[in-house]
Amino acid sequence: MKTRVLIVDDSATMRALLSRMLGSEPDLEVIGTAADAQQARVMIREMNPDVVTLDVEMPGMNGLDFLEKIMRLRPMPVVIVSGVTRKGAETTIRALELGAVDCYAKPDGSIMNLLDHDGGALANMVRSAARASQWRGSGGRAAAPSPAAAAVSREAIALSAGISAGRTGVPAQLIAIGASTGGVEALHHILPSFPQNCPPTVIVQHISAAFAPAMADRLDKQCAVTVRLIESGMPLLPGHVYVAPGNDRHAVVGTAGRLTATMKPGDPVSGHRPSIDTLFESVARSLGPAAVGILLTGMGQDGARGLLAMRQAGAHTIAQDQATSTVYGMPRAAADMGAAEKILPLPRIAERALAVAGL
Repeated sequence: MKTRVLIVDDSATMRALLSRMLGSEPDLEVIGTAADAQQARVMIREMNPDVVTLDVEMPGMNGLDFLEKIMRLRPMPVVIVSGVTRKGAETTIRALELGAVDCYAKPDGSIMNLLDHDGGALANMVRSAARASQWRGSGGRAAAPSPAAAAVSREAIALSAGISAGRTGVPAQLIAIGASTGGVEALHHILPSFPQNCPPTVIVQHISAAFAPAMADRLDKQCAVTVRLIESGMPLLPGHVYVAPGNDRHAVVGTAGRLTATMKPGDPVSGHRPSIDTLFESVARSLGPAAVGILLTGMGQDGARGLLAMRQAGAHTIAQDQATSTVYGMPRAAADMGAAEKILPLPRIAERALAVAGL
């Protein structure tokens, strides 16, 4: 059965290109295109698409306002198709916070570059969105954790784990996080809980390089900790969160004299660059039991093997559970291979990681 897609974009040329790109896939069907939110609203009601691709900069009601209405009134998987200008990137990150499944970057220059350089990326995002577990069976997205649900005490988690620090009795010195589809929303639930004295935290989130700076900037504004993009060779400091830029290098952690992060060239690992597996495996080698690994929502298996390496090195490892994952691919792979010491819902992950760090 084909995945039915509605394309919403104010550009007739872009609508035609996206229709051509997606319509050529045997498992996808473009059932319609809309030029604005008003037209899209009618088509959603009449056609009930499986996935919507949505431009965020449109006349009349903009994409963000429309997305908010979709998620409140008729929740469904949405893939944002956005320009890579600063304004477009910031708006896209906000859309991911609101519940969009993924973001697709329109190229700089001629939009005809889409046909030459897409490589099936948009189609894969649509497929992933169609499988997003938040919309299955319930008719809508999983609700964001309420403050009451999120307020799980550190003491309760520490007692349930039987520990409050690493297996060596030393609090964890670093937290490593990997995420993909749905990860931006998940990070915005987790990181605001981190205090200013938290261990240095390194993140690989599968996201376009065009959107990574805006993601880091927005997290920095919303969190007590300082959030920065990784620069090769930079020291890792307490109270800081470091996000790997989406580019052609891998993020790795080392401890030659001091704890540092470096961006290293290399082929894609587990289909990605930067790869979560590469980050986790470097943490396992460098820190052993003095680390926490967290694998969040995402498509595929990147991070599962690396999380297993961390667990085998004595680190504490956490995977997000199925109920709160947008796509239960990466966490499932980790659970299946025994890489996750704990499988937890999103509201409990930060508290568990901080308890292991002795906070």
